[in-house]
Amino acid sequence: MSYGPDRVEPYKRAAVMIDKILKGAKPADLPVEQPTKFEFIINLKAAKQIGLTIPPDALARADRVIR
Repeated sequence: MSYGPDRVEPYKRAAVMIDKILKGAKPADLPVEQPTKFEFIINLKAAKQIGLTIPPDALARADRVIR
């Protein structure tokens, strides 16, 4: 299982920041941003290999399930 920031979102935010800098904003004036979107990923293949059973409610809450 993995729970963490979305892997694509930081690249989108970086593009927005670069756009602002190219339009004349000073990098020091730009705010520091934290991730707002998180992903919950379950790897069933790895869980089966180590003998874990993942409850159905955890599978239902997962954003992505690797089979």
